[in-house]
Amino acid sequence: MSQPPERNDARLSASPATPQVSHPKDVVLEPPVRTLPDEILIEKTLERLLSPIEILIEQEREESRPPKEKPEMSASGEIENDIVVIGSGPGGYVAAIRAAQLGAKTVCIEKEASEWGGTCLNWGCIPTKTMIASVERLNHVKTADKMGVIINGEITFDFDKMMERKTKVVTTLRGGVSALLKSNHVRSVVGTAKLVDANTIEVSLADGTTETIRTKNIVLATGSVPMFPPVPGLARVPTDKRGESSNGVWTSDEAVYAKSCPQKMVIIGAGIVGMEFSFTFRNLGAEVNVIEFAPEIIPTIDREIAAELRKSLTRQGVKIHVDSKVTKVEHNGTTNIITFENAKGVQTLEADVVLVATGRRANHEGLNLEAAGVKVGKRGVEVDEYNRTNVSGIYAIGDITGKLMLAHVASHMGIVAVENAMGHSVKMDFRAVPGPIYTNPEVATVGLSEEEAREKGYDVMTGRFPFRPLGRAMALNEQEGMVKIISERKYGELLGVAIVGPFATELIHEAVMAIKLEATVDEMISMIHAHPTLSEAMGEAALDVKGDAIHKLKK
Repeated sequence: MSQPPERNDARLSASPATPQVSHPKDVVLEPPVRTLPDEILIEKTLERLLSPIEILIEQEREESRPPKEKPEMSASGEIENDIVVIGSGPGGYVAAIRAAQLGAKTVCIEKEASEWGGTCLNWGCIPTKTMIASVERLNHVKTADKMGVIINGEITFDFDKMMERKTKVVTTLRGGVSALLKSNHVRSVVGTAKLVDANTIEVSLADGTTETIRTKNIVLATGSVPMFPPVPGLARVPTDKRGESSNGVWTSDEAVYAKSCPQKMVIIGAGIVGMEFSFTFRNLGAEVNVIEFAPEIIPTIDREIAAELRKSLTRQGVKIHVDSKVTKVEHNGTTNIITFENAKGVQTLEADVVLVATGRRANHEGLNLEAAGVKVGKRGVEVDEYNRTNVSGIYAIGDITGKLMLAHVASHMGIVAVENAMGHSVKMDFRAVPGPIYTNPEVATVGLSEEEAREKGYDVMTGRFPFRPLGRAMALNEQEGMVKIISERKYGELLGVAIVGPFATELIHEAVMAIKLEATVDEMISMIHAHPTLSEAMGEAALDVKGDAIHKLKK
């Protein structure tokens, strides 16, 4: 494993500069005797702090790993690269840049020249949020009269221009990823990569030739692909992911490159993707039905918050069918007939577009992982808390691991992986990961839901505060939703926070920091929130845990 490079940044140095201190003249200070480098001194100190059993466990982990074959050397006697990253999504390109910052000779491989930035930038986070931003601007204009702003004439939208703007944003950011890699001296390679062994990657290039790349460490960051449920008749006619499928069956890939807004849409799956697209296309005039197998939308979040969002989307005209199972999809040339069952019996819906939003699965096909002996589980490539696979020198990050499939999680996993590859010892911490949902109202969560906290055996206390009475919410004409805090009774530890309401995806980060630092409800209460702001709801919700909310009418 590579040794960490020397660092000049005093903030990262193991031996920061000693401050100048004055002493009485009669005091003689002996110069410190240092017989070991800083890194070894730190290692010895950590050994004394760790219990013997922890040391033994870590040693056992290392010994259980298969021995890494000594890589073949180049003519100069050295492997040419320190780290090769396969994939340029939010995990891959961030990992490559961080590796270069640490002094590693780094290569980043992307399958297509038009796909730098991965799914998030090209078909996920960025295009969807750009489309949503256009829809929200449209809604603001439609309700401007409530704010005293009168707009004469028809209020409408140009779908083509909306999509042109979306494409421009994506293209700009894609160029930004390439520029960042170049400025950090990361070598970018376009081609299809597969492993030959634990230190060798073969890349099939666009011109039909192949390139063999040797490296000390490999980071797998190939993301995920849409998952289709086994429903008779449900199949997508292949596209180039830059347009509509011929039979009207879409995934998010087609939705963000749609040529027109559908008139009738059925969305299979009421997870985050399904709910965001239901909000988007409904507010562009489509008739939208959502079919969900679970008893509530977005099963991964707090039930109370999910119910609030469902009520809001229903008021906006989205028709949501929970506890329902799709049994058949038929395509008759111009439209699709969707059959589903629930407590009301067998029902059918007609739609020109069926959007499949039933989740994603790890994308590791074609990597030839077996050649290096990399273990793949049911959800994806298996990694430990250091993002190491079972093969020494090979790491995996982001969606390919099947863990939290979020762009920001992939980025952080990438940083952790390459820091460990460069000789550091950094663990992943999934306790305080924000989960944003870009509907209107927005939803954001961090930590445990109330249901999860109770399942784990906590003596749970909750506090809630609505946005409605806040002066800032009234001024913005954005009063829908609330903040919910979940804590444990004995010590007041903050276990989770969930928000449904305006700017929830921004407000959540106060709670992220609080949970990361293991804050208590009392510490949340002691924080001064500016007035008038939406964040006052966070402080009031903390007070409400103890029944002390100031701006809440007593029952």
